[in-house]
Amino acid sequence: MTQQNTGTPRAERAVGSAEREEPRRVLVVIGTRPEAIKMIPVIRALQESGRFRPVVVSTGQHAAMLEQLIQRSHLRLDANLRAGEHRDGLAPSLNEMVARVITGIDRIWRENAVPADLSADGTRRPKGALACLVHGDTSSAAAAALAAFNLQIPVVHVEAGLRTSNLLEPFPEEGNRQLISRVAALHFAPTTRNKTNLVREGIDFDRIVVTGNTAIDMLHWAIGQPSGYGEGLECLEGFEPGPGRRIVLVTAHRRENWGAGIDGIAEAVRRLSERYPESQFVVPLHPNPVARRPMRAALTGQGNVRLVEPRDYFEFVHLIAASALIITDSGGLQEEAPAVGVPVLVTRETTERQEGVLAGSLTLVGTDPGRIVSEAVRILDRAPGAPEDAPRNPYGDGRAAERIVRSLDHVLLDGAAPEQYDGDQLRSAVRRFMGDRGFEERG
Repeated sequence: MTQQNTGTPRAERAVGSAEREEPRRVLVVIGTRPEAIKMIPVIRALQESGRFRPVVVSTGQHAAMLEQLIQRSHLRLDANLRAGEHRDGLAPSLNEMVARVITGIDRIWRENAVPADLSADGTRRPKGALACLVHGDTSSAAAAALAAFNLQIPVVHVEAGLRTSNLLEPFPEEGNRQLISRVAALHFAPTTRNKTNLVREGIDFDRIVVTGNTAIDMLHWAIGQPSGYGEGLECLEGFEPGPGRRIVLVTAHRRENWGAGIDGIAEAVRRLSERYPESQFVVPLHPNPVARRPMRAALTGQGNVRLVEPRDYFEFVHLIAASALIITDSGGLQEEAPAVGVPVLVTRETTERQEGVLAGSLTLVGTDPGRIVSEAVRILDRAPGAPEDAPRNPYGDGRAAERIVRSLDHVLLDGAAPEQYDGDQLRSAVRRFMGDRGFEERG
């Protein structure tokens, strides 16, 4: 993996030359809608910096929802790997999807799908990337990280360091994020706790930057945008919140909850809907039939339960802010809800977002109906204005993307050091990890 010496001094060859004005390309891979939500602030910040040109590749898992979100955010996709497409009427298995992402990234690079640029000798050559940004813990993120690593493109991990330390919970996410950590050159951790997790695993302290969570950046921006439905929300048409008339948002999709777990969540919602007949329980149904069928079977016919299709993100953030309580197994909601002061019951036995538990923003309840109902009643029946009505947000100030781009500018283009560093230790540590590969464009 050592690059052949061209005879040009490294200081002249390095991509770190701040004199070059042309934006430098970085590959940004997104697969699911939650990934896109959290990477849109980074993509926008890369563009606005004038220093980078993000090449945005969709793996094609949540194709329609993702493309709609990208368009609403005034961005564009450069390529779609279509890894989630059904073939012969069948959805791809996890291994099939991973293989499609790896070979897809390899293909678009080798077939010059990324635009070519004129080289110094007047010939056309494929324009590579300084780095590949992946987010979080999805299987597509792990596949993209491995593909970039094999192409000798430095991997940058956004939302690094979340851990349960149990490879089976959540599955396969815990394994995915640990895999990404082993090949990543640069780690952007949302919290100090996440950074500590990485250091305990042997990751160099100086290659980890604490940024806050980009979900908060996106939430702050999106809440300032119109929902698209005037003063109301389409999924709440005809309902006016008020005393005793509250909104409870419920989502369920985690693989480890398939089967008995989702059945338990649905039963809890049924009981709560009967206990609070004046309130509305909004249940966006996940596209995966394994997650949506049991919810539909258990809750169809409950007059104050609204079973709805997945919501447009800009409507969804307004729905989050309007809710009195959220019951979910979603990772993103565990971060977003505390930012607008909404308590969350997490239908899992453990969470990699322990900061929210310690802050009182999240309560772990598992999937036992009795336990879910008991905790929901405690929250819904407490007196308005009680101190615990405003759980603390531990996930950042909405400037995570700004910190990420400043760090990339420092490491890749020799810009100023980010605020957490008073010298060159971040850039030096990442370049030590890369060894002789350096940060020349890879293509």
